[in-house]
Amino acid sequence: MSTTVELLREILVKDYSVNPDSLTLETPLEALGIDSLGVAELLFTVEDEFKVKVSPESAKLATVGDVVGYIDVLVAAQHGSDNEAGMAKLAA
Repeated sequence: MSTTVELLREILVKDYSVNPDSLTLETPLEALGIDSLGVAELLFTVEDEFKVKVSPESAKLATVGDVVGYIDVLVAAQHGSDNEAGMAKLAA
């Protein structure tokens, strides 16, 4: 089973042409070329991929780690499970 980090990495690489080697939990979304509109688009993809409902008043998401943590909270709250290893460090 893939972790949140792995699935988010796949989304970022596919949809935003991000170099996977440049991704860490500390990487700012802005450094990846993802502005506030891009974050909104990313959250639509997150809803589809993770089968969760994102609140219209979404959290402030500044880094890849922020997005991973937000997804893990949504999955746990909406699916009643803990997405183990979601916050694990990104593999190089």
